[in-house]
Amino acid sequence: MLEKIPIDQLTVQAYSLFENQWLLLTSGDFATGQYNAMTVAWGSLGCMWSRPFAMIAVRPTRYTYEFTEKFETFTLCAFPESQREALRLLGTRSGRDGDKIALSGLTPVAARQVAAPAFAEAELVIECQKFYWDDIDPAHFLEPRLDKNYPGKDYHRIYFGEILAVQGTSAYQSLYTGPRES
Repeated sequence: MLEKIPIDQLTVQAYSLFENQWLLLTSGDFATGQYNAMTVAWGSLGCMWSRPFAMIAVRPTRYTYEFTEKFETFTLCAFPESQREALRLLGTRSGRDGDKIALSGLTPVAARQVAAPAFAEAELVIECQKFYWDDIDPAHFLEPRLDKNYPGKDYHRIYFGEILAVQGTSAYQSLYTGPRES
């Protein structure tokens, strides 16, 4: 059972969460059944314009891109290691070719505040509403080697989503409640 986590009490090792654990990005509308998901290992969490945010990067060649463009919300879900193969499948197959979510064995469920679905097996759910996007411009790479990530020149679109709600296991909640009075 996931508990509501106030955003100022969310505790994650952000680099490890994306790079090692992976997250499942899902965009669309659970109620209408129009959504798609993909595993992501690039992104960030932080504060921008005094808003808590999750930043995601989606290549325009990915099927999830169509949903991220069309719908205003997305979720990021973290899973226990037991779901690693499901995440691998969701990161390597396209939803254009069939129901990869059903193949993964994961169970889509309604999120608490946004239209995009969450997953019953998740141990962390971050619900976001888009508030900014921009396209990667290779002319802005300060290290030319970064362009090697784009042999097909399919540069990511970057989305910032305001974090509206977080649910998770106690492992993701800190006991920090703000600065102490002296």
